[in-house]
Amino acid sequence: MAILKIARMGHPVLVSPAQPVTDPKAPEIRQLVADMVETMIDANGAGLAAPQVHVPLQVVIFQAPPERVPEGTEGQEAFDHTAALTVLINPRIEILTEERALGWEGCLSVPGLRGLVPRPTHIRYTGVDHEGAAVTREARGFHARVVCHECDHLAGILYPQRMDDLSDLIFETEARHWPGTQPSAARHGAESDENAKAETTGA
Repeated sequence: MAILKIARMGHPVLVSPAQPVTDPKAPEIRQLVADMVETMIDANGAGLAAPQVHVPLQVVIFQAPPERVPEGTEGQEAFDHTAALTVLINPRIEILTEERALGWEGCLSVPGLRGLVPRPTHIRYTGVDHEGAAVTREARGFHARVVCHECDHLAGILYPQRMDDLSDLIFETEARHWPGTQPSAARHGAESDENAKAETTGA
């Protein structure tokens, strides 16, 4: 296994759609997955997409264990927030609700920043793993947020493009000024107040 170099915002690999994997069980895919897991753990990320390590293929890995969610998190973002380490190849997402929740997100490809991003609260995702086994799950809260974030990478989308208000894009070093809340609660209103204590995903 190897720790791979992570592409940063501005690199062309992050803005181009990733290609489907023709053989999920191929040795090179197994090696890629192993290296991505090592890289994600080393970077303390919740997920990683192949384009982030300069490989333009539809491969993502993610995990959403309880320890990834900050203490005191309430509301939809805290619901069903656990997920074992998952390998998802050629994923597809079905959004199962019109409801959206705001939550802080970070990204290994956008280091040093956090943004408040609306995401669907209930999804279904499908794909295969690196053993060729089918993967089908429903996800809510942090689990759903991480999956949507990682799959966005496969479409060449970074989380700032999903934000409603770029004034909610802040440096991590300044987040201490709004412990447990987002910086513009007054503008976002009651929905934001309920969901502001959302977890942060760094993927």
